[in-house]
Amino acid sequence: MESGMPGSSDTLGFVPQKDIVYNKLLPYAHRLDDESNDILSKIKGNLCRAVQLREIWPGVLFWTRKLSTYMRLYGRKFSKEDHVLFIKLLYELVTIPKLEISMMQGLARLLINLLKKKELLSREDLELRWRPLYELHDRILFSKTEHLGLNWFPNSVESVLKTLVKSCRPYFSDSATQEMLDEWRPLLCPFDVTMQRAISYFELFLPTTLPPELHHKGFKLWFDELITLWLSVQNLPSWEMHLVNLFARLANDNIGYIDWDPYIPKIFTRILRSLNLPVGTSQMMVPRYVTNAYDISHVVLWVSSLLGGPSKQAQAQLSGLFNSITSFFHPSNHGRWLMKLMKLLQRLPASVVRRLHRERYRKPTWLTPIPDSHKLTEEDITDFVESMMQPVLLAMFSKTGSLDAAQALQNLALMRPELVIPPVLEKTYPALETLTEPHQLTATLSCMIGVARSLVSGGQRFPEGPTHMLPLLMRALPGVDPNDFSKCMITFQFIATFVTLVPLVDCSSALHERTDLTEVEREMCSASAEFEDFVLLFMDRCFALIDSSTLEQTREETETEKMTHLESLVELGLSSTFSTILTQCSLDIFKVALEKVFNFATTNIFETRVAGRMVADMCRAASKCHPAESLKLFVPHCCNAINQIAVNEEVLNEEELDKEFLWNLQLLSEVTRVDGDKVLPYRSNLVQILQLTLHLKCKQGYTLACNLLHHILRSSALIYPTEYCSVPGGFHQPTSDYLPIKEWGRPGDLWNLDIRWHVPSVVETSFAFYLLDLILQPELQRLQRFAQGEQDMSRDDVLQSLTIIQHCLLGAGNYILEHSEDDTKSLFSIIKIISDLLHFKGSHKHEFDSRWKSFNLVKKSMENRLHGRKQHIRALLIDRVMLQHELRKLTVEGCQYRSIHQELMRDLLRLSTSTYSQVRSRAQNVLYTALATYNFCCRDLIPHVLEFLNPDNSSVTQQQFKGALYCLLGNHSGVCLANLHDWDCIALTWPAIVRSGLSSAMSLEKPSIVRLFDDLADKIHRQYETIVCNTCFVKHSRPWKFEHIAIGFLSLLLRDDHELPPPAVTFFVKSLNHDSLYVRKVAISAVAGIMKQIKRPHKKVPVISKTYDKNLSLVAGDRLDNQWLQYNSSSLPRTQQDWDSCVFVEKTHWGYYCWPRKLMMYAPLEEQPKQNLTREEMTEREQIIFDHFSDPVFINQFIEFLSLEDRKGKDKFSPRRFCLFKGLFRNFSDVFLPLLRPHMERLVADSHESKQRCVAEIISGLIRGCKHWSYSKVESLWEVLCPLLRTALSNITIETYADWGTCIATACESRDPRKLHWLFEMLMESPVNGEGGSFVDACRLYVLQGGLAQQEWRVPELLHRLLQYLEPKLTQVYKNVRERIGSVLTYIFMIDVNLPYTQPTTSPRISDFTERILLQLKPLTEGDEEIQNHVVEENEVGEQDERTQAIKLLKTVLKWLIASAGRSFSTAVPEQLRLLPLLFKIAPVENDDSYDELKRDAKTCLSLMSQGLLYTEQIPMVLRALQEIAGSSSWHARYTVLTYLQIMVFYNLFTFMSDQKAVNDVRALVIRLLEDEQLEVREMAATTLSGFLQCNFLSMEAPMQAHFEAMCKTSLPKKRKRELGSIVDTIPSADLVRRHAGVLGLSACILSSPYDVPTWMPQLLMDLSAHLNDTQPIEMTVKKTLSNFRRTHHDNWQQHKQQFTDDQLLVLTDLLVSPCYYA
Repeated sequence: MESGMPGSSDTLGFVPQKDIVYNKLLPYAHRLDDESNDILSKIKGNLCRAVQLREIWPGVLFWTRKLSTYMRLYGRKFSKEDHVLFIKLLYELVTIPKLEISMMQGLARLLINLLKKKELLSREDLELRWRPLYELHDRILFSKTEHLGLNWFPNSVESVLKTLVKSCRPYFSDSATQEMLDEWRPLLCPFDVTMQRAISYFELFLPTTLPPELHHKGFKLWFDELITLWLSVQNLPSWEMHLVNLFARLANDNIGYIDWDPYIPKIFTRILRSLNLPVGTSQMMVPRYVTNAYDISHVVLWVSSLLGGPSKQAQAQLSGLFNSITSFFHPSNHGRWLMKLMKLLQRLPASVVRRLHRERYRKPTWLTPIPDSHKLTEEDITDFVESMMQPVLLAMFSKTGSLDAAQALQNLALMRPELVIPPVLEKTYPALETLTEPHQLTATLSCMIGVARSLVSGGQRFPEGPTHMLPLLMRALPGVDPNDFSKCMITFQFIATFVTLVPLVDCSSALHERTDLTEVEREMCSASAEFEDFVLLFMDRCFALIDSSTLEQTREETETEKMTHLESLVELGLSSTFSTILTQCSLDIFKVALEKVFNFATTNIFETRVAGRMVADMCRAASKCHPAESLKLFVPHCCNAINQIAVNEEVLNEEELDKEFLWNLQLLSEVTRVDGDKVLPYRSNLVQILQLTLHLKCKQGYTLACNLLHHILRSSALIYPTEYCSVPGGFHQPTSDYLPIKEWGRPGDLWNLDIRWHVPSVVETSFAFYLLDLILQPELQRLQRFAQGEQDMSRDDVLQSLTIIQHCLLGAGNYILEHSEDDTKSLFSIIKIISDLLHFKGSHKHEFDSRWKSFNLVKKSMENRLHGRKQHIRALLIDRVMLQHELRKLTVEGCQYRSIHQELMRDLLRLSTSTYSQVRSRAQNVLYTALATYNFCCRDLIPHVLEFLNPDNSSVTQQQFKGALYCLLGNHSGVCLANLHDWDCIALTWPAIVRSGLSSAMSLEKPSIVRLFDDLADKIHRQYETIVCNTCFVKHSRPWKFEHIAIGFLSLLLRDDHELPPPAVTFFVKSLNHDSLYVRKVAISAVAGIMKQIKRPHKKVPVISKTYDKNLSLVAGDRLDNQWLQYNSSSLPRTQQDWDSCVFVEKTHWGYYCWPRKLMMYAPLEEQPKQNLTREEMTEREQIIFDHFSDPVFINQFIEFLSLEDRKGKDKFSPRRFCLFKGLFRNFSDVFLPLLRPHMERLVADSHESKQRCVAEIISGLIRGCKHWSYSKVESLWEVLCPLLRTALSNITIETYADWGTCIATACESRDPRKLHWLFEMLMESPVNGEGGSFVDACRLYVLQGGLAQQEWRVPELLHRLLQYLEPKLTQVYKNVRERIGSVLTYIFMIDVNLPYTQPTTSPRISDFTERILLQLKPLTEGDEEIQNHVVEENEVGEQDERTQAIKLLKTVLKWLIASAGRSFSTAVPEQLRLLPLLFKIAPVENDDSYDELKRDAKTCLSLMSQGLLYTEQIPMVLRALQEIAGSSSWHARYTVLTYLQIMVFYNLFTFMSDQKAVNDVRALVIRLLEDEQLEVREMAATTLSGFLQCNFLSMEAPMQAHFEAMCKTSLPKKRKRELGSIVDTIPSADLVRRHAGVLGLSACILSSPYDVPTWMPQLLMDLSAHLNDTQPIEMTVKKTLSNFRRTHHDNWQQHKQQFTDDQLLVLTDLLVSPCYYA
């Protein structure tokens, strides 16, 4: 494409990287090179100058904006050297530290745009450093100061940064991978939040596009490590999805270089689990399975990259996946999982097409090509398409709409039309015939539109495709139906799509003239004779539609200006479809159609609003296609009609004009929208009509006349293409030397588009000027005289003149405002005129945007993603060129801000503050657009706006006040004057807003004004990343509302790089005790922020320690070299000397996985800033805070306010207040402690919720704030704190326990446990001692758990102590304590993980614990009698028997199992299996909530365990356990085995299927249970079998069916005549059971395919029906099966019938409606 146009580099002087090819097709293409060169050199020069002068704002900003506009207009039209330099410059700019966020985002977006086409620059051309990006990312997304309100980032910043990294990733250096691993590996501690951070960095930064010879420096460094980590995690932690995204990207970038085969079953199992499909009956969902599920787009990418290759394993698993989920696509199924499934369906074919395009059609680039061994073969593609067809066909009729299915079909049809299109046609033809199912029709038509192009172009794969075209078109015609709107629209779309692809030319003559036609071509030729009928029939349907819309109501009476929304859509559909048809017609067909339209239009008279518009549109379409022929008919006719009526003079002054007159005028105004040169011959007639009609009295009349004027002017003065035919030059050659059917579905050729442009000739331009002189001049003079008061005009005259002017697109109306403000309609016109003067360049922005959108939609529905390279239809390509022309006109840099613009802006401002709200809002919208267009005019305007808000200005009315506020607020997309990024403006605006509270026009009674202020404040808060300036506040008695706004604005001025001025500090500290709650809240955050600002930095030094060893082998977990980090009660720092020599490492993740390159710690005390400064040594800001907080009165008041309730029962521990106290104690050490201590003691003793919360906030702040205190201070602090905490914990209540939990957890977060040993020892004293009742025990455990959980792996000793302490207490009777203990156990064993490269933990281990528990549960496992729940809720004196104890223990263990299901990383399967038999014994079968806690918990537990992810090596263990239980004597247990099995197999489907022995074992187990003596178990076994068959876990094999058939034939013993009175034999005989088992087996086979009839099914149904009269329970089973069969096959019975022979059908019909069916 670069060298496609000859000589491009000569004029430019360089070879452009990639310019926009459509520019070369514009009629003025030869001028563009000079123009672009000129702009580019300006940009380069000025950008460099701005950077050299370090003028980021406005210089760099302005010129980078210019650069992005340049790229919109010309693409990447600069040399490779420039391209690299632009990127390097912007990269440096983006990574400037402390750059304003908004600037950073703007520059980043431009940089992304420059890097977008990565094939243009290879790794040789460009190398970028990764670290600056990482630092930027870290600074913004993990900001240390954002929560304190010192920084504020917009929501979009995250996605911009991610895209930026993605774009730079291919250019990171070779050594980058290793550097990243060194940087982030130390963060991989799975119990810590840093894990999520590290993995998401890996996902984002690791480069995967290195060339093969560098793979050892790329993914080979981390692949094994991360994939084993992924495979060993079982419970879906939040970081797992990041890993999946990384693997998907890796697979896609390196197809053929990684062997995925060993992982494929596991990958597909996890994908299936991630869809969260419901299985089995009673299912508990683990909530995090839903929130952390994989992202479908990445799953799709991964799957499509795994396909192909020598082993074909992935395709087999994918077919399995679709087989197992197909039934979920059936329209009768619905649930929250459906969206995911549809997304999978829609994205997967698109992804495979993208891959095929990359393998076969894309130009080779520097990126690694796919090796031939792994390219997709034809066979691969066929298999893939076949595996997807069934779900897609089911999804066509889904509840979520057919769009997803249509997109899937479009992509599948590109690959294999012969497999895809016939089944869709099979569904479409019947849908077109039936009238009763409109949903079916719209669904099939939208799918047909998707495959249209593949169908029409035929090709070798599907040559008979085109023959379907005419039958489809003819049958679609009835869809043009006035009664069903959606059907009508989809039919229009359908017809338009097909007609665009096919020239409507009658080729039947070619049958006689040519002999070289194939069979299909002959068929097409003879069919094409019907085109003429099709066009005429279509027109008849349209006329019928128009007539019906006329009758709906006679619209003259209802004065509705506009059509309803639906009507306008229909009008659009009708006119575009009709013009497409006429464009594609041959001239002969066109003439017939023109005749027909002309007669219809001239023999009837239509009202001008709806029907008239539709008819006029049809006529316009005709005259656009062949102007000469059409104008010859229409213009003379209309002119004569108008003149005849207007002979009568008074007509011209009537208010209501004659309908015929209006209709002809409307027709004329639409027909003239054609090429200017075609209109010229009729100019005298037209001018005469204009002079006659422009001054009509009737508003409708002169509006139509103005339209006529507008169209004449437009058509003679603008540039536009004149035809959109699908073949250049039309279809007018004779068929002998050119055969139109060869053109069916052919793409346009970009290089020979041969666009016919209309460029205004001299004659046309002079005609336009003549018209303007004739019509515009007099109007302007009239208005000028009126404005100067010389001539009176009525309102209507003014409006009329203005309308004329507006349509001439020029005007100057400026004075009406002062004289007649209430003439709103004229004002609307004036606003419109000003707007056009400011912005109109031949097309409107919003029109352009909507055309761009619709262009993209059409492109999507017709594009060919497989071959790519812009193979669009010619009409589309022409449209795109036209859009390029309009884009140029809209963004031309002609926006100098001249004085005339300034005047217009001020007029707009005047209109924006007028009395009428509608006038205001229209003017404001124009104003916003203008502000966005002209770069710096805001500075000019703001003072004028603020005038209205000035309290000293007494003449302001309320309306003006409101208008001015709106001007500041701005609209949702545009500029908001109140927060431009321009300090000078802010220094004016914000104080003005606050001062306006004193304005006389300001009344808070008016809710609309209050709302405005709220919005304004809100908007500023939302968009403001904090800014700098010093505002002096003059306190007035302004209303509270404005105090709020004032403090809100001030708090936005806090920044982390500029300290607040002392007066502001005073203001905030004083506001801590303000009367208003809102002000206090803001002040608390602000003071916490100020504390952070004035914090003195603490020095850090690297750790030098013998135990700290950087060994290279990767072993995580508890090792010798990180033992010193752990809590050890024998070596705690209990003296000053120990404390000073102890190396404290505060962050918990260091050292778990591996050591960082440099581990930092704080320098010793004497090198740190001095503590306890005297007042003289403090800075001014510190003194202000010191003075206030040393004042007992201030403190009393402050604590008083803090311990009030805000909202009853809703208050929680407040992190902001915690930050405030932490800051106080950190910056001033223990100076304020003596003052606060009495308050704390008082609050702790008071059990009120708010008092307790307040003291909890202070204590956690104290503990975290004493980080750098000296040992003596810390020690005395704990002497105060321990008694306080003891009191607090004994006073704990249901309201406050959560606050204390948060308090302790916050205090322990990121602190070395050895520093807090006092706290831990105190908490461990005896959490469960029964003092204060069971509730207090539970709360104490909760608080302790909060502290220990923060410490993760560093406190094994404490965990062991706690476990030892808890074990005897596991038989606790109280439910709340049991639940709490269960939760604590989860945290105790959390550290015992089964992850790769990890040492066995020194913390407590599950296996030892389970051994001990099983011993105590012995009495339950041995006995056989049913386990009842002994409710003994009082602690009885005396020892209870072992059994009761065991039951209590079991209850607690169940709580633990349930709690750990969602939290731990890996499930302890071997240990849980030993508890399984016991659970099966207890769990009830029915779903009944009245069961006691024990049984319910057992059931929940089983449900959660069955969903767990199993490793391959665990499967045999589980199956052994299940087989053992299946032999148990309790039928409940045997029944539950089946439900467990269902869920477990589905959730581990592919792992099971990859192990043949496991599959056989499962089958044997189910078939064995089919013959169970208990009826319920047999039925459940049948259901399970049917489910396994349905998801293709077991295949339907002949031997299995034979086995069932044999079992059915077991003969039953004859019924003996029993003697009267004898006991009836209730136990069923073994024969009956066998026979029933056989019947159930057949029934399972039949029910396993609910939506189709496989070949074996009819025979089985016959076999089954033979047992209809057997004894119960067989008879019941047969009936149920038949009724289910009937229910599921009823919908498509017509198709299903064909599988049966006639005899079978007779039997079947007999069965399904026989009397026994109702029995």
